[in-house]
Amino acid sequence: MLADAGAHIVAGASTAKPLRRSRWVAAAALGLISSTFSTILSQLFAARIGRDAAVDWMTVAAIPAGDWAISAEPSWSAVLAGIAFHQWADFSWALVFFGVLGRWTADLRPLTILLLALPWAVFTSSMEWFVLVPLFPFWQPLFTLQQPYWIGLLVHASSAMMYPLFARLRWKSGAAPARDVRFTNAWTTGAFAAIALIGTIALIGRHGYEPRWVGHDRDADQTYIRHMTAHHVQGIELARIGAERAQDPHLRKLAMLMIASQTGENRIFENWWLSWFDTEMPDCSSEERAAMPGMLTPAEMRQIRTVASERFDAVFVDAMSRHHRGAVKMADGMWHSRGDPRLRIMAHAIRHEQQGEIALMQGTSGVAAVAMAIRNMLNDNVN
Repeated sequence: MLADAGAHIVAGASTAKPLRRSRWVAAAALGLISSTFSTILSQLFAARIGRDAAVDWMTVAAIPAGDWAISAEPSWSAVLAGIAFHQWADFSWALVFFGVLGRWTADLRPLTILLLALPWAVFTSSMEWFVLVPLFPFWQPLFTLQQPYWIGLLVHASSAMMYPLFARLRWKSGAAPARDVRFTNAWTTGAFAAIALIGTIALIGRHGYEPRWVGHDRDADQTYIRHMTAHHVQGIELARIGAERAQDPHLRKLAMLMIASQTGENRIFENWWLSWFDTEMPDCSSEERAAMPGMLTPAEMRQIRTVASERFDAVFVDAMSRHHRGAVKMADGMWHSRGDPRLRIMAHAIRHEQQGEIALMQGTSGVAAVAMAIRNMLNDNVN
């Protein structure tokens, strides 16, 4: 009888349904959650640090799609392609962490996963920025030269912050340990609260009520915003000429990217000015414009409009490079100032972006593009 009872227990255990899901299934579910969370957070938070989310998504879309994605005004198709590619990348990294590396990670507790999240974000964002995008397999320098590394790190970090939920997703409904349920419930509540808070700030900010100015030199910050806005206006005008007249199709697309980037940045400047100073932004005088580094004279602008077609590309690249170097010098001054932190962060991105566009106009790619991007991001640029 004892033997029969033992056999019955063994048979029952062998036919019982497993309480845990496949680590691959759980990793796929987590990938959908983490990528969606980082997409929403990136979209809402971008303008708070001076980024135009639509332009950033368009740049991401250019990784697989190339010049097709680039236009003077980001199209819905390019934005959606950028979001889809980002979500695919985040989804893939979740599969790597919990699927490929599941022998070591699939049974970790939520808090342990959380402690590994930031190092994993550093690793994954570094792989994309330094290797996978500019070298193999995409060989696309635009992303690395256009966006400083820390932007990708922030996006990857927001995605990795959802990784502790894997410990709950690994179990079937009602089977997860109580302590993991408590932790993941609190973590999910915090994630929703973060989205609600940032979403509220973003909604209010769109109506001219960004969080107040917190710099140390009001006049210096106002001068920088006014001057960079005026500088961008001429840059947009010059880029429009390039988009119409450039003989090289890739150069025309780069000119469109410059229009999109600087137009988006000017919208942010205008919104910050209205939010912080509660007045219309005064225009720059002709004397101020003449003193700005890199600003072209009316005669130089006329020359670019009328130069012979066969000479246009070289003349345009030279003029736009001088103009960009002037903007880099202005942005570098703000980066090293005691201005509002948001202005300084935005200035760091502008100086990286415009130096990167100079390199792109010169055809820089591959390892040289990575080396150039690292220098642009780290070095002082005062020339």
